[in-house]
Amino acid sequence: MSHLSTHVLDAVHGTPAHGIAVLLADIDGMPIASGATDSDGRIADVAGELGAGTYRIRFDTGAWFAEHDVEGFYPEITICFAITDPTRHHHVPVLLSPFAYSTYRGS
Repeated sequence: MSHLSTHVLDAVHGTPAHGIAVLLADIDGMPIASGATDSDGRIADVAGELGAGTYRIRFDTGAWFAEHDVEGFYPEITICFAITDPTRHHHVPVLLSPFAYSTYRGS
């Protein structure tokens, strides 16, 4: 079974984005797990073991921007991804700024 991790970096300051609430759900929106990024902007194991399937991971960026007195354009980021090989570790990183974000399949 696959494990999922995530990492959010504040691209404006070049620092980890600590305290962003994260929700993992299945493709139908049923919550599987939730947590918040640690002092290094990471969640090492979002949900334990995951099987093959399609999932959505949601980052509550609006609350994080508000906490830092930043007017951000994206109140949330939702990334839909598919696990096709449940024997691999999967990593979903996010580079975040108030008016842009990027993500990729990490390792």
